[in-house]
Amino acid sequence: MKHLEHNQEFRLNEILFENRNKAYGAYVLRTESDRILTKAFFIGVGLLAAVSIIPTVISAFKTIEPEPTGTTQGPIVLVIPDEPVVKPPEKVTPPEKVTPPPPSVKQYNSTVATPTRNADESNIIKDIPKDAIAGVKNDFVAPPAPKINVPTSVISGPGTVVPPKVVPTVDPGPDNSVKDANELSVTAKFEGGIDAFRNKVMNKFDVSAFEDEGSVNTTVTFIVEKDGTISDIKTNGKDASFNAEAIRTIKAVKGKWIPGKNKKGESVRSYFKFPISMKFDN
Repeated sequence: MKHLEHNQEFRLNEILFENRNKAYGAYVLRTESDRILTKAFFIGVGLLAAVSIIPTVISAFKTIEPEPTGTTQGPIVLVIPDEPVVKPPEKVTPPEKVTPPPPSVKQYNSTVATPTRNADESNIIKDIPKDAIAGVKNDFVAPPAPKINVPTSVISGPGTVVPPKVVPTVDPGPDNSVKDANELSVTAKFEGGIDAFRNKVMNKFDVSAFEDEGSVNTTVTFIVEKDGTISDIKTNGKDASFNAEAIRTIKAVKGKWIPGKNKKGESVRSYFKFPISMKFDN
């Protein structure tokens, strides 16, 4: 019966793959499917048998240690070590205070005896020691000397105490530093106003030497002193001749300046900038 089914399947495969490439994998799989299934079955049975035998083999190699019995081994006795004996601290007896005996001093009785008819002369001392003190015992103990606080001040001479030297505070003197605009509460200004100062500069400025140059400019910087005068006049223009004329003109302007004031309202030295720019039509 099985051979008949195999022949039918073979015929079916021949019909399906007629006029086709039988070397194709599907034809080979269909014709050899029975052999592949049989081989897979035996491999699976072998693996299952190997897995079931492994625990038996492992248990066979284990060594079984004999359990101790009561006949070969005595009862287990738990030994607890004794606690160390702590001896109580010995009582220390403080040493007794020994009072030294008073120094031996040769003494004699200087009391005058009352004269009697039958006086006892056995106790009379005829020879008095040279180092003896009449009627006095040498048991006097001097009191401790009092502590005297010595003053830290220097004593020069009897009853004269020199106080410590006091160093006087040095007066830093007036502030002569030059202040910038951000350090001032009031900036310096010309008495007649900045426009009056500008007009005086323009009237005194000699422009005859610069009419052919088109345009020239510079910035004049000077210091306004506390007394209203100006000093340290400087310029930063590119034309040296124009700078020199600007300095000459500023010095020639007559008038007084009101100095700037710091945050405390005090008059201080301060910088003042005055730009000069001229343009000539040719």
